[in-house]
Amino acid sequence: MKAAAWVRLVRLVTEEATLFASLLKWTALAAAVGVLAGSATALFLAILTRAADYMEQVPARLVWVPFGFLAAYLLVRFLAPEAQGHGTDKVIEAVHRRWGRIPLLVAPVKLLATVCTIAVGGSVGKEGPAAQIGAALASGLASFLRLSRRDRRKLVICGIGAGFATVFGTPIAGAVFGLEVLVLGTLMYDVLYPSFVAGIVGYQTASRLGVRYFQQALYDIPHPTEGIFFKTVAAGIVFGLVSLLLIESLRVVHWLARRLPVPGWVVAFGGGSLVAGLAWLTSDRYLGLGIPTLEASIRGAWVPTNAALLKIVFTAISLGTGGSGGIVTPIFFIGATSGSTLGRLLGFDTGTFAAIGMVSVLAGATNTPLAASIMAIELFGPAVAPFAAISCIVSFLMAGHRSVYPSQILGIAKTRSIRVPSGGEVGDLVGLKTRRLRLRRLVVIGKALRRVGARLRIW
Repeated sequence: MKAAAWVRLVRLVTEEATLFASLLKWTALAAAVGVLAGSATALFLAILTRAADYMEQVPARLVWVPFGFLAAYLLVRFLAPEAQGHGTDKVIEAVHRRWGRIPLLVAPVKLLATVCTIAVGGSVGKEGPAAQIGAALASGLASFLRLSRRDRRKLVICGIGAGFATVFGTPIAGAVFGLEVLVLGTLMYDVLYPSFVAGIVGYQTASRLGVRYFQQALYDIPHPTEGIFFKTVAAGIVFGLVSLLLIESLRVVHWLARRLPVPGWVVAFGGGSLVAGLAWLTSDRYLGLGIPTLEASIRGAWVPTNAALLKIVFTAISLGTGGSGGIVTPIFFIGATSGSTLGRLLGFDTGTFAAIGMVSVLAGATNTPLAASIMAIELFGPAVAPFAAISCIVSFLMAGHRSVYPSQILGIAKTRSIRVPSGGEVGDLVGLKTRRLRLRRLVVIGKALRRVGARLRIW
């Protein structure tokens, strides 16, 4: 009996010592990634701000848009092809296919290419570069320390969360986003602690280096009632459809650009010319990050009714023809402006609905309802949480098995009525599989209509 008790005690002590050692290890590694990501993000944002301010003073700014796109394309094409696109998707691809191995050259190339795109007016975001830079630095750190493949992948995931957290000032939402975005319907709990450490340390590092973040507490929030609940659900449906429109627009423009019988640099120059022409015909509010319009909509100011639709067009062309940058900032713009318009139609405070739309379209377009709900609390206060959470979940469901990140893995089906190939990539559903998916939906809808018709006849 005593021998058995000693064995149990030894096992308990060994287990706790191992867990404690692992805790120390990942605290140190994640903190290092947070410092690297926070410092790199602060540098990236400083360079981006100065470049954008300089270009705003340049006469005939629209003339330079095609040349910015061309410069971004050439940088990525010849120096680091892994930096192509909107960043985060390439990191997801590296995590799933290469155990997180990312060339270190991706970090500076992605930084310069994104600055070239945004400064001249490309409608792209800043989170993709921050996440890709943070992931590349994390991969470089793993190579320097000669970590195992599994540890490298965990560290790169921390880099994704830290980059997202530091660029938007949302450490908790950023950490959860890095875990939730990899596999649809699955949260990677084994990376939960280091991802939180990386996100918090990255946020603190960037803040101490002078990065300032937008936050807006919401006060005109309606009291929860049955009517408000159903209107919030209806809003979530609309935001899910807006997410779907964005996803399909990005896919179609990218598909068309790849099939043009001209070199890639011609496509990039032509895409920049098209963006410049559209801005000349409509407004320059849809160029670049669009932060003034985004913040104005959240503060309750008037924005054009068609702002979300035009931003989708600008963004799809910018990313589909060779521009380099992220996708989340345009998602925020699209969600906030569509929420503002919907708020006017429903008779609610436009600022509140803009905030809900901002996070709801994020949830639908990236399949990250949990991170989006937490972001609503971090940016706008806890009072908006019930409405944001409901809207985010409904938007997530309505967007279907699609994503702005084609490399995202399908972990679950959003409903048992639709069969999807679990374990495959979201992008694999395009084509024949998508047509079969639609056929199954039509069959399910047809059966449901027949049952309703039979009941009506009985009554």
